[in-house]
Amino acid sequence: MKLKRITADFTVCKLKGPQDLASLNEKSGFWFMGKTDEELSLVCETKSVPEHTLEREDGFQAFRIEGVLDFSLIGILSKISAVLADHGIGIFAISTFQTDYILVKKTQYENALEELSKAGYTIIGDREEV
Repeated sequence: MKLKRITADFTVCKLKGPQDLASLNEKSGFWFMGKTDEELSLVCETKSVPEHTLEREDGFQAFRIEGVLDFSLIGILSKISAVLADHGIGIFAISTFQTDYILVKKTQYENALEELSKAGYTIIGDREEV
């Protein structure tokens, strides 16, 4: 299975309301919103975080499972998270209609991809120059 690097820094935020999302379309190529009866959460590129957030956690990098995942597939995210958990690496997962995205703290990102590579995953995409 292929995992594709996403070369951007990400932030996870808690917002007061949907009005805080107004500027995202023009600023960010990547954002994901989750709304429940208790909160409105946003994952976006750090450079695009709305001005008014209730809380935020910076310092994430991401990769995605490459390709379209069929809903009948079982255990894909579970296997990835198990490899990372076995190495003390926490994740923040996002699932969309097509695939899954995994965010890892920037300090653990390269280690996470290395451990997944050792476990048989193919890592694609350019390594960001630091």
